Amino acid sequence: MLNVPPVVTVTLVAMGLVHAVRVWLLSPRADLELLKFFAFVPARYEQAAQCGVPSGFAVDAWTFVSYALIHGDVTHLGVNAVWYLAFGSAVARRFHAARFLIFFAVTAAAGAGVHLLTHGPECVPMVGASAAISGCMAAAIRFAFQRGGPLGLWRAQDTHAYQVPAAPLLVAITDPRVLAFLVVWFALNILLGVGSISLGGEQQEVAWQAHIGGFLAGLLLFPWFDPVAQAERQRSLD
Repeated sequence: MLNVPPVVTVTLVAMGLVHAVRVWLLSPRADLELLKFFAFVPARYEQAAQCGVPSGFAVDAWTFVSYALIHGDVTHLGVNAVWYLAFGSAVARRFHAARFLIFFAVTAAAGAGVHLLTHGPECVPMVGASAAISGCMAAAIRFAFQRGGPLGLWRAQDTHAYQVPAAPLLVAITDPRVLAFLVVWFALNILLGVGSISLGGEQQEVAWQAHIGGFLAGLLLFPWFDPVAQAERQRSLD
């Protein structure tokens, strides 16, 4: 907590600033316009005019990621921040800044994509970093519980704990400690929801499909981003 990677600090500050601007600086009308341009609204891709949201290549593309910087209320932001600090920091230490930011964007987009497929032309906006955090959780479980890893029983020094070889996929997802973390994460989402946020009077609900999309993307795409695995493959070729 006291040695958070700068890239995690910067993204978390960005989330906090966005929420502060919405709460303290924007009028309700201006806040609604912000949601229309930056929240993920499934109807944007089929019935944008019906929901009164803008569409076009640029806004259609950036909302796949920009929604992750917006949160429903301070509780939603606070809960996400705690889990992001824990799992995002672990992944950022392994991936480093540029690779981590791309990973964050890809898992956020994957969550939005699954949400779009399962919610059709709905006008209800989706906000929050939960899909990307779920992706970070999935990535972290591939290495964090390994021998010498940051959460392993036999932990190496910090400089080496985040560079241990990743666990095979099946081993990672059947570890009881991993399953316990996942149960807690999803239980918190059920209990706390995503706060109150609306577009046209419709209330937001927990975006389970997006969480699953982000988690699966993080779990399956982890080897593509993992510099340790890539270095191992290169050594085997040499």
